[in-house]
Formats: sequence, C-alpha cells, structure tokens
Amino acid sequence: MDSILYNGSIITFDARTPRATALAIRDGRVIAIGSDADMPVLPGATRENLHGRVVLPGMTDAHVHWGRFAESLREVNLDGTRTKADALAKIADRAHTTPRGGWITGFGWSHDAWGEAFPTARDLDAVAPDHPIYLRGRSGHNAWVNTLAMQLARIDRHTPDTFGAAFVRDASGDLTGMLLEWDAMERVSSLIPPLTVDQLADAMAAAQTVVHALGVTGVHDFDNQDSLAALQVLRERGELGLRVLKNINVAYLDSALHLGLRFGFGDDWLRIGALKLFADGSIGAHTAAMLAPFEDDPGNLGIVVTDKETMIEAALRATAAGLPTTIHAIGDRAVHDVLDTFERVRAREVELGIPRGSRRHRIEHVQIIHPADVDRLAEYGLIASMQPIHATSDWQIADRVWGAERVQWAYNPRLQLDRSVVVAFGSDAPYDHIGWIRGVHAAVTRRRADGTPNAAGWTPAAKVSVDEALRAYTLASAYTAGMEDRLGKLAPGYLADLVVVDADPYALAPDDLLSMNVIGTMVGGLWRFGGAS
Repeated sequence: MDSILYNGSIITFDARTPRATALAIRDGRVIAIGSDADMPVLPGATRENLHGRVVLPGMTDAHVHWGRFAESLREVNLDGTRTKADALAKIADRAHTTPRGGWITGFGWSHDAWGEAFPTARDLDAVAPDHPIYLRGRSGHNAWVNTLAMQLARIDRHTPDTFGAAFVRDASGDLTGMLLEWDAMERVSSLIPPLTVDQLADAMAAAQTVVHALGVTGVHDFDNQDSLAALQVLRERGELGLRVLKNINVAYLDSALHLGLRFGFGDDWLRIGALKLFADGSIGAHTAAMLAPFEDDPGNLGIVVTDKETMIEAALRATAAGLPTTIHAIGDRAVHDVLDTFERVRAREVELGIPRGSRRHRIEHVQIIHPADVDRLAEYGLIASMQPIHATSDWQIADRVWGAERVQWAYNPRLQLDRSVVVAFGSDAPYDHIGWIRGVHAAVTRRRADGTPNAAGWTPAAKVSVDEALRAYTLASAYTAGMEDRLGKLAPGYLADLVVVDADPYALAPDDLLSMNVIGTMVGGLWRFGGAS
C-alpha cells in the first residue's frame, strides 16, 4: 500500500536531508522525503497526519537469541526476583499447574541480585520434587537444576567436568545442581522436549508483536538451526515482520560450508550473517576468561570455552568461504585471544586478496578489555557489538569482581567510538531486557531506571550521546548486516522501516528518555504496531 506521512518531525540520519516533515512510500520503500509540499502525487495513496510526532529510522537489535526469547515468553520468568524465596515461590506456582513429571523451565534468575550464594538442587526439590526443573541464569551461561533433572540426565558426583564447562560440587564432592557453560548445561537441556519447527514459528510470531510495540524492526539472531528453520517457516507463511540477520553457530560450520552459504545470502527479510563462536563464559557465572583473577575469587581466572587455535582455524575456514566471524568475548583474556584470532585472519585475507569491507568481523559484548588492547579493534577493522543495558544490569557485580581500576575498561563503548570503530547496540534478550529506549537511556546515563548507582552514572567516562546511541541501533546495525545501502536511514530508495515516538529524544533530558513511548512501528511500509499518531 502506498502512503504519505506528513506534518511530522522526521529524523532521517541522511546527511543530505537530516530533518524533514514528510515522506512518501511505495512498495515498501521510501521514494521521497522532505517538506509536506515536496511530496509527489500518488493516486490512491493513504495520507497520514503525524500531528508533529517524531519519526526515527527503524531500530535493529544487533544481538538477540530470537528463538530462546520467543520461548521465554512461555517460561517462568525469574528476572527481577529479589530473593531466592521469590524465585522458588514462582516455581511452586508453576508446579501446581504442570502435570506430574512434566518439565518446568525458566530463566532470568541472578544470585548476585539476591545477594546470596548459588542456589542448589535441594532448594528446588523442596518445592517441586515431582517435576524435572531447568532454569537458565540471567547470563545464559549457567543453569540451576533439581535432583530429578540430574537423575534423568544420568549425571552424579562421578561425572567429569569437560573443557570449558563444569558441574559445581559441594565440599563433599556431590553435585549442587549448578551447571556452568554449555557442555554441562546441555546434558540436561537436551532432555527437554523441544518445540516443533511450526510451534517455534508460532512462538516467534507472538514475540514479534512484543518487540514491534517496543519499536524494534530488525534483529541479529544468535540461536541454533531450529531458529533458522522457524524463521524460514514464518517467511514462507508471509508472517515475518522483522529484518533478521541469522548468524551460524560453529556446530553447523561444516554444513554451512558444504552448502556454500555466504554472508548476505537471502533477502531483505532473512539473510545469512557470520560464523558464531564463544571464547568464554559470563561475569555472573564467574566464567569470563580473565588475565588476572576475580577480586572476590582470587584463584579463579574463569573458563576458556574455545581455545585460540581452534578459533583461528574456524575463522580462517569461514573467511575463505565467504563468511565473517563473530565471537563472544566477556573477559579481558577472551577479548585478547579474539583480537589475536582476528589479527591472524586479517593477515590471511590480505594474502587471499579479500577486501576488509567484505568480511565484517565482530566481537560480541567486549565487556572488559585490557588497556593494551584498546586500539586493536580499530587496527583490524572490527565491529564492537555491545549491549548498553548490560552495564546498568551488571555494575554491582562488575565493581565486586573487577574492582574500581579495571571497571574503567568495562562495558565501555566510548573507548571504541573515540577510535572510529563501528559500534552496534543490542540487548542479548532474553538474557537482558529488550528494547532500544532502555538501551539508549542506559548508554547515555549509565544509570538504572531508579537512578542508581548515583547522579553521575556508573563509570561516567563511558557515556555516549543520544545521537551516537541511536546510530548504533540504526546505521551501525545496518552496516554490520551488509545492508547500509537500504537500511538504517530514511532516504529515497531505502526500506520503509520506521518508528514513531511521542517525544524528540534529542530534546529530552537524559533522565526523561525512559518516558518516551513508541506510538507506531512500520516495517516494509506496513504498520506492525500502532500508527502515525
């Protein structure tokens, strides 16, 4: 449907026309932008009065676990529970409505938020002894399970740890019910009956309505092949209403190379992204790989999930076949190893005559970087994929485990922006809160909604401007996906993806950013949520 939006305040991110009052849309693309009087005559087009509302380019969340986010909407949500007792009460409530023997799954708990030690299987046994239970921590790098779940998985005190994963034990050597990192977690999670592809597609369709209401028009997905299969079903049904960049986890690298999949294969709705690897774990689980120990756990340097030589080998295979690589790195050792990996990869690309711009390598999170490594992302032309909401979620943990000196180098997009590195913002949902308004507020203020930790914000030198934050959700995410020629700004020829909000974020005081509301979300020229006013 053709349409003209007029009488608005349109922020375009196009240097030729930074601000406009109207735009015209035909076949899902912008064909004109400027003043109300500049709009072409489009017979049969719908004319919609914006009533002065602010319009922004569509917002892309550059780091989401889309399938897991969709599933999480059906699970027990433990995010925000203030105590272990609160979490256990929610599990007990779900047990009352779940048939005996049926799995109870949940996510989002944080023992750090509770101010307690890791919870145990015995805690869960007391409230739901007849149901196997699997609860992912907020970081996604640990799981809390009960005794029945461990029995079904045939893990006990004699089960050995594996490289990059651990089963936590008590002083007597018995398993506590805490699983660290994927190899350990998968021993239990693999037993949970999965959704069929069609069921997952249905869950994703419901999840789209949630994120459209938040003004999200695209995501970069990091889940496994079941997510890709479900996204294809949505695309086949004509129900996919988000621009999705689908990254490929390393378990499927051989299959991807065998098929000859390359970066950008697909269309404007669903396209192939990068090879995804994990270098380490998370701060919350104390599994981030560190150059110096955690201050609250002096003997702990975290967990290396994938060693450097393995990362180099996989990334070299990928780049030779047309795929960039993106690597999860939380701790400063992990970031260092990843930078060493990309140093080798860039050198090989020079030998092969591969242009830098064709391999848009990324580091996911860059949560803490050693001062000696700060310039290396720029040196190798890497993208920093960061999640500003993590800084405000984790500041108390970070202060405790890394200390005042090291946290100046943590969760810090400012370091990379000042070096002209492309910084793309996301949320890591469901492991943190989705929504670009929350993300912009966190990036600009370095404070939570309640104003903590203080008026200046946590490590205030890491703050970015509103303009920098918005561009990280638009132009930078578009570049990261190889779509900068048609996404990320509002200009003739670009996709008609936009968000209408009730306030100008550039005019708001930083503390008032969270008061901004999404009025309408358009993707491909169609209103997916709300409308012009």
